Amino acid sequence: MLGFVFIPGPGVLLTLARATGSGTRVGMATGLGIAVGDLINTAMAVLGLSAIILTSAFLFSLIKYLGAAYLVYLGIRAIMEKPQINGIEGSFPITPSQALRQAILAEVLNPKSAMFFLAFLPQFVRAENGAVALQLTVLGVLFVAMGC
Repeated sequence: MLGFVFIPGPGVLLTLARATGSGTRVGMATGLGIAVGDLINTAMAVLGLSAIILTSAFLFSLIKYLGAAYLVYLGIRAIMEKPQINGIEGSFPITPSQALRQAILAEVLNPKSAMFFLAFLPQFVRAENGAVALQLTVLGVLFVAMGC
């Protein structure tokens, strides 16, 4: 599981972009938002919602297109805003709370994250070791903790 933490994905790229464009506090808020989004994905996997979404072509497509539309919205907003220089040439400042909300939403609307938590974590669960939901929760929390 540790190998997945070191492979840069959209969350890492978003965090780096926010940190370099708006500073350390915004980068940390973005990282926290990604972690919260992963905890939400863990909860959805534990509750079985991820399985329902992945087996329903309509729901999976809906989530996928909502995620894509949200990213397009963020991109258009970034293009349309007037630059308010905050010490970095051409950068757009963003508040930590905005970064947190955007990161949570981007991670929750990422269907690959839901697939990861549904497909990867259950491989390490053993029914003979006790409550399956508890095992999935612990694994999800450990994954998030390793990424922080």
